[in-house]
Amino acid sequence: MLNLKHLASAFCMFVISQTAFSQLGFSHEIGVIAGPVEFRSDFGSRDDIKTNFGNSGFGIGIIHYINFAYRADCDCYSADTYWNDHFKLRNEISWNKTTLNHHGKWVNPNKTSPDANRLRAHSGIAQNLDIGTQLEFFPKSIRDFQGFAYRFAPFASLGVHYTSFSPKASTTYGDTTDPNYRGVFDQANIYSQWFNNFNPAVDPYPINVNGGSTWSIVSSAGVRYKLDKLSDLMLDFRFQYYFSDWVDGLNHKLEYNKHNDWLLWFNIGYIYYLD
Repeated sequence: MLNLKHLASAFCMFVISQTAFSQLGFSHEIGVIAGPVEFRSDFGSRDDIKTNFGNSGFGIGIIHYINFAYRADCDCYSADTYWNDHFKLRNEISWNKTTLNHHGKWVNPNKTSPDANRLRAHSGIAQNLDIGTQLEFFPKSIRDFQGFAYRFAPFASLGVHYTSFSPKASTTYGDTTDPNYRGVFDQANIYSQWFNNFNPAVDPYPINVNGGSTWSIVSSAGVRYKLDKLSDLMLDFRFQYYFSDWVDGLNHKLEYNKHNDWLLWFNIGYIYYLD
């Protein structure tokens, strides 16, 4: 419930800020995006190819742009300034989900130890709801692109998102017929190396699926293709870095996975010019 309250507060601030921009008469665009996600987390080793490509999911979103180059209140171009002709404000609500498993050398078929079996049996789900804003820069003229001077318009963006995360975890390791069995939360069923130098008085348990919220930095690069006067096709490649290591529900302190969670998202979008 607390996460929903925080998300609602962020959404209200988001709406107020965008309404302020809208009152200035700038035009608007709206669109949808969707595509595959690679989630980089504490599952597996970050530098392992099988981990990076094995823990893939999917994301969808709704995007809204404020176009400074055109004014909706007069159906005319705005003042010809560098800002108006090369920047747009991108606002977004998106959701992504990734099923997580342990891949790589620690779970190779030749690994038959109890710890290898614990890793193979452990799985999780990362699912995140995002709301945020990015400033999008177009090296070429936005006016010329809208006037069909060229079909392709590359861009790069940087922004901040607020994320509400709700991870899940499960395991098939252990005696499920035991009435005291606690599944993935039972230390006997978890990879023992995660508890090296573990002090329960000060260290958080390495698995936590209570969920929470965090901020993240979002950066992307992509290109628009002009379909017609009122619509564009977009390709966008995103990097998103979370200010938390609990987004996937797993936070152990081993050397090869000591960084916060992050993701890569390649999405395809359709954008429609409202006015």
